[in-house]
This record gives sequence, structure tokens and C-alpha cells, in this order.
Amino acid sequence: MKSIKASKIPALFQILQLVLAPLNTLESYAKKYGDIFTMITALGKVVMVSSPQALQEIFTKDNNEYETPGSKIIQSMIGEYSILALEGDRHRRERKLLMPPFHGDRMRSYGELICNITKEAASNLTEGKTFIARKLMQEITIQVILQAVFGLYDSPRLSQIRSMLVDWLELTASPLRASLLFFPWLQKDLGPWSPWGKYQRQQQKLNELLYKEITTRRSQLDPNRTDILTLMLLARDEKDQGMTDQEIQDELMTLLFAGHETTATALAWAVYWVHKQPQVYKKLMEELETLETDADPMTIFRLPYLTAVCQETLRIYPVAFLTVPRRTKQPVELQGHQLEAGTIIQGSIYLTHQREDLYPEPKKFKPERFLESQFSPYQYLPFGGGSRRCLGMALANFEMRLVLATILSNFEMELAENQPVKPQRRGLTLGPKGGVKMLMKGKRIQSQKKSPSLVTI
Repeated sequence: MKSIKASKIPALFQILQLVLAPLNTLESYAKKYGDIFTMITALGKVVMVSSPQALQEIFTKDNNEYETPGSKIIQSMIGEYSILALEGDRHRRERKLLMPPFHGDRMRSYGELICNITKEAASNLTEGKTFIARKLMQEITIQVILQAVFGLYDSPRLSQIRSMLVDWLELTASPLRASLLFFPWLQKDLGPWSPWGKYQRQQQKLNELLYKEITTRRSQLDPNRTDILTLMLLARDEKDQGMTDQEIQDELMTLLFAGHETTATALAWAVYWVHKQPQVYKKLMEELETLETDADPMTIFRLPYLTAVCQETLRIYPVAFLTVPRRTKQPVELQGHQLEAGTIIQGSIYLTHQREDLYPEPKKFKPERFLESQFSPYQYLPFGGGSRRCLGMALANFEMRLVLATILSNFEMELAENQPVKPQRRGLTLGPKGGVKMLMKGKRIQSQKKSPSLVTI
């Protein structure tokens, strides 16, 4: 059996490298050690893999040979009952209960809502002024989540949750502040002004608001409502058991974090790449201008070049650059390497997406690669894979394409700065440094063929 190569850098420095400069660290290790290597992360000793063959072996043997170690990092952010922290039968039960709202007709019913929220948010921008793309996208995705998940529209509760959520996420937004999540010895509550004390108090306030909303809605349950919170309250498993308030609260925290933070970041990247590459912008605008007057959100969603642009955005800098970790239940052979029981394995989504053998010139933004080739779930995996693939993948793809199409069809804007935007750690995810500074040039003159969903308001 082959031995797995490992870095000899002291453990603390390895963790710091991955926290402060994750992509450079992963690339340097891969260049030195190949497709499989061992490194020290906040989880301990981890075997990192990036070949599609290894990922396929892991994903197809989920639940049989692997389990998911309960991550204290995830639990500290969104609770022990989050689907991201559960494993085994509890994970399968929760996933089955949560699946329906994110697929099929339920998901498609959010199309008009997404388009209207996008137009309203972008209309508030001032012509001739600069703005940060990530902040605009965050405003849009928060509104989508609060209206689609909670069924909250213009209400004090909506504003309160939105404000608290943004403040809470900003506490770990920079690479340095993200260190709080990865080093337990920094997680000391030394009072309301200490970093961890501030983080915990903000989190507690947000949890209290969510719990209050759950208890209110449970006492006034309306089966005719279509928001996701109502569907959670109505959901029953095969034993006719519903979800507890604590389970729902932790899942709401998961949706608030994973359901808007990641999509907002991906959209900021999409706006950057489209405006950075004139030929991409031209080709995408030509496609959007083909929409007929009766085009609905699903027609927009299926546009091939728009789809390719969004796929390439998620390839080049995947927001989640590592898969959910797995732990071997028993001795396992992986790609000629013998792994002991209890070994933690993690897939590097970023390294897989940067493979020259899969994606020639991987550093270049080339949407055409997705029109010319099809990639397997082990070659292209921006939402992870196996039984741990992101539950909201379909909704995220749907929202991303509709928001990008709506903005480009209704508004003219350009990059405010010429220098390349680099990726930077943002909590557990990867975002554009500075958020992408844009200049609003004004509203676009609409043609007669434009879809009602995309008409400027």
C-alpha cells in the first residue's frame, strides 16, 4: 500500500495557513504532494483528496463506510440540530422532511418573487454612484430568504431579523476574524466587547427572534401558506412525528446562513466576471435580448449561456471550497491507500475545479467549457456531493440565474476599478475581496420583446 504524504510544517501554522490563505495553501500542497495528502486543519489530521475517482469512491459509499463527524465549528454557528451537523438516521430523517420546499413546483413558485425583489433592490441604487456588488446581492438574497422561508414581507420582524443577521455574519467576515471559528482557545466570553462575547450575544438575540417567530406561527398555523417555515411546521415523518421547535430553529439558522450568504457571494462573483470579460457580457446580453414577452422565470432559468456563466462562476472560485468532512467507520482502501478507522477525509472542491486535465486553462473564466462538455458530479461539485450535497442546490441555481438576468436586463453598470479582484476567506466560505466595487450607469431602455418578469419598475 502507498503511504500518504504529509506536510512537516508545525500544526498551528498549517491551520493558520488554511484560515488566512486557503487557496494558496491548498494549491501549494497539491503541487508538492499530488491528488491526496494529509494536512492539519481545525478538525485535526485530515486526508485531503481532489481526484474525481477518489471523490466518487467516497460519495458512492456514504453512510456505509463513512460518517460525518459532528463539527463543533458548524454547531457553534447554527446549532447541533442543523442538517449540516447531524449524521446517520437523524440526518436522513431531517433531509427527507426538508427536501420538498426546495424542489419542483414549490421552488418554481418563488420565481416572480425573486425577480421583483431584485428589481426593487437595484432600483434603490443611485445613478452615477458606486456601490458594492456583494452588499446589493446580500440585500436581495436576504429578502428572498425572509419572504420565501418565513413568509415575512414588510414588517418590523423582517427588518429586525435582517439587521441582526447581517451584523452577526460580519463578526466573522474577514480572514482574521474568521479565526474565532477555528481556534477553540479564542472562544472565550470575556464580556460584551470581547470578540467571542459579542459573537455569542448577537447569535443569542437572533435565536430568540427565530424562536419567537416559530412559537407564534405554530400557535396560528395556516396550512394554506406556502412559505418554508409553514411547511416545516406541517412536515411529518413516517412515524407521524413533526419537527421540534429546537430542530426548526437550527434549520432556520442554517437556511439564513447557507441560503443567502453563499448565493450573495456567488452573485457578486458573477457580476464581476461578466463585466470583467467584454465578450462574455456581449454574448450574455444577446441571449437575454431573445426573450419573448411571455417568457416566464423557468424560460429564463433554462437559457444555455446564462446557465454556463453561472456554472463557470461556481467553478473558478467555489464559495464552499471544501466538501463536508467524512470519517471512516472501519479500515478503508482509497486509491491504493489504506486508511484506518476514524480517519477524517475531506474533498477539495477548489482543487478539483482547477485540474488542467478537466478544465484546460483553469484560471481563465470560460463559460463555453460548459456548453462544449458535460462534467460528472465528481468533476464539478460546487454544492458538494453524496448524501451531503447541499439541500438548497436547486433553489440556489434558480435564484442565481434569475437575479443575474434581471439585473443585466434592467440596469447598466460597470466595474469601478480595473485591478483584478482576488478571493478571500469570509467565515467558512470564500468571497471576493472588497465585495466588488461597481458603478451604476443607469436603467436600461427596454425592448418590446422583453419578458414581463424583467420589465423595469
